[in-house]
Amino acid sequence: MAAVELEWIPETLYNTAISAVVDNYSRSRRDIRSLPENIQFDVYYKLYQQGRLCQLGGEFCELEVFAKVLRASDKRHLLHHCFQALMDHGVKVASVLANSFSRRCSYIAESDAHVKEKAIQFGFVLGGFLSDAGWYGDAEKVFLSCLQLCTLHDEVLHWYRAVECCVRLLHVRNGNCKYHLGEETFKLAQSYMDKLAKHGHQANKAALYGELCALLFAKSHYDEAYRWCIEAMKEITVGLPVKVVVDVLRQASKVACVVKREFRKAEQLIKHAVFLAREHFGHKHPKYSDTLLDYGFYLLNVDNICQSVAIYQTALDIRQSVFGGKNIHVATAHEDLAYSSYVHQYSSGKFDNALFHAERAIDIITHILPEDHLLLASSKRVKALILEEIAIDCHNKETEERLLQEAHDLHLSSLQLAKKAFGEFNVQTAKHYGNLGRLYQSMRKFKEAEEMHIKAIQIKEQLLGQEDYEVALSVGHLASLYNYDMNQYEDAERLYLRSIAIGKKLFGEGYSGLEYDYRGLIKLYNSVGNYEKVFEYHNILSNWNRLRDRQFAVADALEDVNTSPQATDEVVQSFLLSQQSHGAGHPG
Repeated sequence: MAAVELEWIPETLYNTAISAVVDNYSRSRRDIRSLPENIQFDVYYKLYQQGRLCQLGGEFCELEVFAKVLRASDKRHLLHHCFQALMDHGVKVASVLANSFSRRCSYIAESDAHVKEKAIQFGFVLGGFLSDAGWYGDAEKVFLSCLQLCTLHDEVLHWYRAVECCVRLLHVRNGNCKYHLGEETFKLAQSYMDKLAKHGHQANKAALYGELCALLFAKSHYDEAYRWCIEAMKEITVGLPVKVVVDVLRQASKVACVVKREFRKAEQLIKHAVFLAREHFGHKHPKYSDTLLDYGFYLLNVDNICQSVAIYQTALDIRQSVFGGKNIHVATAHEDLAYSSYVHQYSSGKFDNALFHAERAIDIITHILPEDHLLLASSKRVKALILEEIAIDCHNKETEERLLQEAHDLHLSSLQLAKKAFGEFNVQTAKHYGNLGRLYQSMRKFKEAEEMHIKAIQIKEQLLGQEDYEVALSVGHLASLYNYDMNQYEDAERLYLRSIAIGKKLFGEGYSGLEYDYRGLIKLYNSVGNYEKVFEYHNILSNWNRLRDRQFAVADALEDVNTSPQATDEVVQSFLLSQQSHGAGHPG
């Protein structure tokens, strides 16, 4: 017992001392800055806990003070709390620091190389923190200033620094949906890689290729993304930072899911990424939440919707505990949870939870980003989908029309944002056309609905092929329109059977989407008087229900990722060997 008390008493004395310093903050402000960084941070954290945000903001807006605070790296999650509180309070600490750093870089342009090197290294730490905190625009400014310093010396060390800078810059531009600038950043990084190679030097390309893969995935250039994720996986070597390995595995898993529908590979990759992130960073770290969001994406894609919702909720809880407030990382987690909840509750019609998270995502994004930011396109789309379902189930005609009109405005806004960013001929644009098609059907504008669905199918088929999951969705929606509202039963039957064939081929007999096609065919055959087929599809639907009951008797999705039976190099080699057997080529 005495030992426990001895441990406990100094901690109490320490806290008392910190409180005393904070109580006399005005008099001891300059002395505080000479304290070791961990103690100095604890003083600032006490200011935060006491709600003295103006005083805390005054400290954090000074570059030298914040540089020292960043060195207390074991307190990073607490620093995120303080920083977010300041941003929510209206203290624009992110932009103040970015502008201060940019000015400093201009001042030292003529200084010695070692002065610039020190500034670049600090810029990487500052920009990295701002990036991790979701303030991408300010992080971009910091990395651009670092890049400017790198270009002032045409020598090997600064070429390496320029490559590292480009990787970080590409990451924040991807996060901020600046894809055109991201492509330019990648080309610049490649030019520095070429310079290094000509002088007999090699820089590891895993992080760079991983970021390019993320960019191409966001633009729906899935085949290119797949080829580059293979190149990124080839670059994973012993000694590479765990963060880079985790990010490449995450990206490869997402691409394997979407492009090739290679679910076993995707599962192996994302589960190993989750395991690595938890082991290395801990279960409360933002990087762990990043992996969980991609694990949720995998589960949603393999039709394990219930588990997907649980994983997305865990990821949101982590991000809220780290960032809280009006933060972009929290917004994206809300949106992912909103969509998975919408899919999960689609047959029950209970959309309150999904709507709450969709609206929260939009509120946060509109608070911190411009109203025409591309990130709003997907959040508005999700809210529109939810509002449409609520409207359909509504028994008040006036309320139904109001909700459908609001959904229409949101869908149109999303479509315009997508077309502006990606152009007409893109999967994201096609998805928005398909969503409008479903909405027009609900609004009883059947010709407009048909036009939108056909547009969506044509774009998806040309980009993804005839037997893709996205194509099946749009084909099923057009079948529903023909069946329920336009009495075009032959066309509807043909489309339903095509949608069923694709769904079974990709996901198996227990795929959730089959229910709507089976029910559609039962209604269709009743309408045309083919009762033999009605009986046949009632039996098929009963078998499907039994399969679903077995499929959903699943354990906690996180249980089997707490331990990993494979080493990272085994996971990587297994993936690459499977690619060789498929004959995947090098990117053009």
